[in-house]
Amino acid sequence: MNLEHINYGLSASQEETKPIEETPNPLPRAVLRLNNHALLDGEWNFALDPDDSGLRDGWYLGHHYEYKAQWPGSIETHMAQAKGQSQPQVWQDRVVAWYEREFTLPEIEEPLLRSMFQLTFGACGYETRVWLNGRQLRTIEGEDVHYGEYTSFSYELREENLHLVNRLTVRIADTMDAETTRGKQESHIYKRGGIWYQTYTGAVRSVWLEMVERNRLRSRVGVDSVVEDQLVRFNITTRIHDPGLYTLRLQVFERGRRNGAPPLYTSDFPLRLEAGQKQQRVVLEMPGAKLWSPEAPNLYQLVAQLIDGEGYAAQIETHFGLRKIESRGKHVYLNNEPTYLDGILYQPGTATYEEMQRHMHAMQKLGCNLVRVHIAGVDPRIYNLADELGLLLWVEVPSPHTSSPRSRQNHQEELLRMLALIESHPSVVIWSLYNEDWGCQDIATNPETRRYITDTYHYMQIEHPQFLVVDNDGWQHISQEGRLKSDLLTAHLYTPDLPRWRDLLDRLVAGELIGVAAFPLVIGDAFFYRRQKPLIVSEWGGFGFADYGGPQAGEERTERIRQFKQELRARPIAGDVYTQATNIEDERNGVVDPHTGELSVPPGILNSRQPTEPTP
Repeated sequence: MNLEHINYGLSASQEETKPIEETPNPLPRAVLRLNNHALLDGEWNFALDPDDSGLRDGWYLGHHYEYKAQWPGSIETHMAQAKGQSQPQVWQDRVVAWYEREFTLPEIEEPLLRSMFQLTFGACGYETRVWLNGRQLRTIEGEDVHYGEYTSFSYELREENLHLVNRLTVRIADTMDAETTRGKQESHIYKRGGIWYQTYTGAVRSVWLEMVERNRLRSRVGVDSVVEDQLVRFNITTRIHDPGLYTLRLQVFERGRRNGAPPLYTSDFPLRLEAGQKQQRVVLEMPGAKLWSPEAPNLYQLVAQLIDGEGYAAQIETHFGLRKIESRGKHVYLNNEPTYLDGILYQPGTATYEEMQRHMHAMQKLGCNLVRVHIAGVDPRIYNLADELGLLLWVEVPSPHTSSPRSRQNHQEELLRMLALIESHPSVVIWSLYNEDWGCQDIATNPETRRYITDTYHYMQIEHPQFLVVDNDGWQHISQEGRLKSDLLTAHLYTPDLPRWRDLLDRLVAGELIGVAAFPLVIGDAFFYRRQKPLIVSEWGGFGFADYGGPQAGEERTERIRQFKQELRARPIAGDVYTQATNIEDERNGVVDPHTGELSVPPGILNSRQPTEPTP
């Protein structure tokens, strides 16, 4: 077996003539490699560590595991199974669990010269440590302990530490700490019930082993297109062990090309690279390229190669699209055309990847062109699906539950992790930094909190101009010297009463900032709304949820949705987000079956888009 060839596989190879668009992506990531992988999912040994003695007692050197658990899966489920219970086990303070399994390396015919083994966790957390044959591993980013539970992380495995049969040990710890990025999982501050959910943590996505080159491109590609000059800016991350001269070659093909088809666009970039990791931005001209939009989700295939001095090419592939999103006056512009956002709030909760796929198709059937993925991390393949369907995505950083210097640091690190892994998708158009001041409750009184949010907003404007950014969705947006530190002025409005709804909308568009939502819409310096920002009602409805009222289901709910949408479109509002797509725990206000994806309201009910002329 030749381990130096890029097509060296740990599983069966794909046929070379298979069209790219039909090639399944079995891994929870956006980028494909030509090498294959070995999933380490399945049955693992499992043990709880209630006294947190495992580190002190050296469980990574050897331990008797009493239970078995299926990876991926949540610690809560594994705890319940270990105790013979059918429902996920609730914990209220701290949980520590250990997992272990063995895996066998394939036969190696010659020494690893250009390649190495890499171990990747699709997501795991909140605090993860990993050992190989009793030796603690360090992530490529240099972490002995990986923090976070929504994004992937990887380890390079040194050849001298590998055996024919290897023992992989994982320690996962989590707490109810309100300073960690929790989203809507309960904490010491927000307890389960109502809009707060049971924890779902631990081994939540696949783990896999693959061969990668010593000198390669990482699975992180950022894309920023400017449609006027037909230029595409690519952010590429290199990983180098052998410093020297390299060539970065970018080739762009039609989506669905067959092998042998010539590239539409190509360019070479000579680089001198030192050992370590480096981000590099390069620009590619794409004259005549088709733009991506919900009406025409045109995608291109990027083949990126890092070529060494001997001509060996390490390659990754991904798709991308060219699009421009802009906040201009009272409209949101997509590709320089005003676009009304018919949105829906989506909380995937514990849904499987297959269920999330059904949800995405269902939300498009409702007539939505926007899905607001609410304060949660999802399988990255869902972003791929949105790219292909033409669904705009509004994503959010899972929030901490309290405001402090440490919670802001955790928030910033979570944001950067998410950006690194999903900034290539044309479907992702809006980011929320916070929601309803969760994790920034002192936003109106603490200048440090406002400074952090303002600085982060400015950072996003400069480093990631391909996105619109909302500082604190729903209310209490920050004004500094009369300038809103948000690309959208958003409001969360809940009432089941139609006359009250009309009154709230009238006051909102008239520029009333106090008494419309639960808190003032703007804090900080004085701000005077004169339609200089797009106005989005980013949550409304909630019909069926006990705290919000309104019709439970059936024709009455259908008619109420239609009436409320008509009132929104009768006013100078740029978009709205109906709440919500599926039921989740106590929130029984969904219109999509969480398992089958079937609709409980007529298809197209949320589609209100009509041609809109820009206002001078």
